[in-house]
Amino acid sequence: MKVAIIGATGFVGSNILNEMVNRGHHVTAIARNPKSSDRIKWVQADVFNTDQLTEALKGNDVVVSAYNPGWSNPAIYDDFLAGSKAIQEAVKKSGVKRYITIGGAGSLFVAPNLQAVDTPDFPKEYYAAAAALRDYLNIIKEEKELDWTYFSPAFEMHPGITTGRTGNYRLGLDNPVFDENQRSIISAEDAAVVIADEAENPKHHQVRFTAAY
Repeated sequence: MKVAIIGATGFVGSNILNEMVNRGHHVTAIARNPKSSDRIKWVQADVFNTDQLTEALKGNDVVVSAYNPGWSNPAIYDDFLAGSKAIQEAVKKSGVKRYITIGGAGSLFVAPNLQAVDTPDFPKEYYAAAAALRDYLNIIKEEKELDWTYFSPAFEMHPGITTGRTGNYRLGLDNPVFDENQRSIISAEDAAVVIADEAENPKHHQVRFTAAY
């Protein structure tokens, strides 16, 4: 399978990249600052340059976007939405139909009509990013041409989670998945397993889903 990964050098994207390569897929890794490798086709592309990105995506079977303009970016809300819309448009122009985008956990429902991002305890420093990720979910829900999937990771998915790659996870849709300790947690390595499994055997079409242990 030919897979294009946008944001391939980031925390999430780099794990997806490793998982896809280790499974033997032909990977085009798209990043602002590409690396070099004999096993990977690295491409430098600006997500805001739709024509450039379209060319980089052509010929692939699936596009995975782990785009993130940077958590410390003061304009993260506007930049994430603008970049995500540009990526969506480039995927459509490229002719690739299958599109998986990595979103956020803040839009998961923790109670009827209550999303995590709107709870009093949600960290204020992440609100702008979480709001952008939620708003993009509402935008892509209107997309009819692409066979898209929006992935919301567990609440806890950050550097320092030491489970590594176990290959184990449980799936959900609009509500978080909790373990026996009432934690919604998954490692970035296992989140990459989730994405690779979805790319290989699509189960979620034009819908959001989540995963955790």
